[in-house]
Amino acid sequence: MHTYGALFRTPEFPPLFVVVCAGASASTIGGLALATIVFAGTGSPLLSAISMFGPAAAQLLGATLLLSVADRVPPRAALATCAALSACCLAVLAIPGLPLAAVFGLLGLMGLVASVAGGVRLGLLTQVVPADGYLLGRSVLNMSVGSVQILGFTAGGALLTVLPPHGVLALAAGCQLLGAATALLGLRPRRPRASGRPSVAATWRANARLLSSVPRRYVLVALCVPNGLIVGAEALFVPYAPAHAGILLAAAALGMLTGDVLAGRFLPRAWRDRAGAALRLLLAAPYLLFAAGLPLWLAAVLTAVASVGYSGTLVLQERLIALTPDDLRGQALGLHSSLMMGMQAVGATVAGAAAELAGSAAIGITVMAVLSITVTLLVTTGLRTPLPQPAPAH
Repeated sequence: MHTYGALFRTPEFPPLFVVVCAGASASTIGGLALATIVFAGTGSPLLSAISMFGPAAAQLLGATLLLSVADRVPPRAALATCAALSACCLAVLAIPGLPLAAVFGLLGLMGLVASVAGGVRLGLLTQVVPADGYLLGRSVLNMSVGSVQILGFTAGGALLTVLPPHGVLALAAGCQLLGAATALLGLRPRRPRASGRPSVAATWRANARLLSSVPRRYVLVALCVPNGLIVGAEALFVPYAPAHAGILLAAAALGMLTGDVLAGRFLPRAWRDRAGAALRLLLAAPYLLFAAGLPLWLAAVLTAVASVGYSGTLVLQERLIALTPDDLRGQALGLHSSLMMGMQAVGATVAGAAAELAGSAAIGITVMAVLSITVTLLVTTGLRTPLPQPAPAH
């Protein structure tokens, strides 16, 4: 499978695409509206930021407690249920005057639900598309989320000028309900990929199985740590260019989308491992120049070029799938997603500390680039393990 047309002709990919876009739309406009409500009520930038990104942080907790659900429930029912639960949470958040403790409690619940939904979606993708279509399918889902986020933040800002924030939260709940309905009507029922009952103990056992493999550990580190460190560098764009941070963030989004198109559509299989290593270095290398003090236009160009390197994670996800048994793939991909979100939060914290110590956001960005390149080089040898070959057909 090498074309977008072939991908969207795959019977269940279009509804899965709609489910992903509906969820991304809900989280984008809902997060913006909720951050607006919390800031207006508390005047705290910290609480406002936590309210906007709190569900992503809670996914780490879900990775340790609930990910066994991803492979042990029927995926269609699980996706519909997760979307419906998120819609209910958003509908409650839309009630004016909700206590702050209740707001953050609901955000934690949404993060737990999102950790399960992410594992179910990515595991289902491996069943919906043929083996050679995963990279293309995953790149399209990545592009859809990135595009929806750009459009969603723009649309959310416009909506907040004509609707109260609680009304925008209600619209976000409607987006999740659309995703739930699409999952039920557009996806066919499937049996769970793994047997047994989901539980915290089952999650721990499966995570232990996943992490017991040295090659898988190298892949997970390469997927999450260099990426998270560079997201930390991007978190310094506001202090680096206070009046023009939006330009740098837009350049990063453009570069990421470009990389997903190139890797998903045009990168031949024979080149993927070698290109993946180069892309992971590209992700950080341009930021080494930021300490020199760059004009805005050059900083934006370098940011866009660097962000093409995010597509290196697509190659690594293919490798993770090849190294993982069928009954663990949903949990493996969910664990990767949750660890990546957690590392992004860690990266932002480390970057902020580096900038504080150095007294310069530009130096902080360069420090994060050095750390990212160091980790990429350290794990290179561990990523050379030959992949298991499929059994010959009889």
